Amino acid sequence: MTDKTPVTVLTGYLGAGKTTLLNRILSEDHGKRYAVIVNEFGEVGIDNDLIVGADEEVFEMNNGCVCCTVRGDLIRVLSGLMKRKGGFDAIIVETTGLADPGPVAQTFFVDEDVRARTQLDSVTTVVDAKHLPLRLADSREAVEQIAFADQIILNKTDLVTPAELAAVEASIRRLNPLAPIHRAQRSNVPLDAILGRGGFDLARITELEPEFLNPAHGEAGHVHDEDCEHDHHDHDHHDHQDHAAAAGIRGISLTLDKPINANKVTTWLNEVLQAQGPDILRAKGILDVAGEDRRLVFQAVHMILEGDFQGEWREGRVRQSRLVFIGRNLDEAALREGFEACAA
Repeated sequence: MTDKTPVTVLTGYLGAGKTTLLNRILSEDHGKRYAVIVNEFGEVGIDNDLIVGADEEVFEMNNGCVCCTVRGDLIRVLSGLMKRKGGFDAIIVETTGLADPGPVAQTFFVDEDVRARTQLDSVTTVVDAKHLPLRLADSREAVEQIAFADQIILNKTDLVTPAELAAVEASIRRLNPLAPIHRAQRSNVPLDAILGRGGFDLARITELEPEFLNPAHGEAGHVHDEDCEHDHHDHDHHDHQDHAAAAGIRGISLTLDKPINANKVTTWLNEVLQAQGPDILRAKGILDVAGEDRRLVFQAVHMILEGDFQGEWREGRVRQSRLVFIGRNLDEAALREGFEACAA
């Protein structure tokens, strides 16, 4: 584990339950030190009794957590936090009203000082099971926040029927086949289930490999295990009722059973991201490179690509390359053709 402080970017539209979650982090007796950076207090509505002297930038909580406003630049606030004595177990950056968590996530790759001392742990999106169908129909932001997430807290699950819940989860899956979904009521998800998850960690993508290689799994009661070899084709991608299509966003999953030429695939990925970067919210992949026993793992946020060889292929596991693009106006046939042309 690095000595960098993990950072969770927390997103979700107003009323989804983010504030309830933040209030829990700031007031519960969890024995950890968290720093919560919020956009603007007026907008967020953190319990007033937690906030003392709201003209200051940083408030100390009685459980050792701190709360700061981003009135200035995120980088400046982060640098200030890192200088505080004792450090933090984690930092949470709440992005109220920002359509796209992308620029916030990119801060952790682009700024050298921030990168040296913090590590983006995950983008976590809170959604409300009851109102999500409406939000997906009328809000491009809600669609983007889900598409961008490493994990999703599906809140207010007690307010919908099991059938409605299944439908909501299916629409989330279409937008984002990769993010695990945590069901919650009143944001009661255990903090350690969502903080320090390493959703952005390349090694963790390979740990998730069974899920990753079968991304459509999120069905309730489905256990991810070694024997999880179901064939999940894009059978529900073309749902005519899919409101998210209004924003043109979906997840596209590509698989190749032949080994891949490392140089070709790197060049191709860079070209795709340069050409369509703004439209590609996220991409992740595990690749079987010719002549290499380790798996090449990569992920991208818009145009920022990072990749590395991680761990050898497991004995007896089928070696295949799989990648997932999540974005808008993606040409599946062209992506598939480009990917297949990278075969060694």
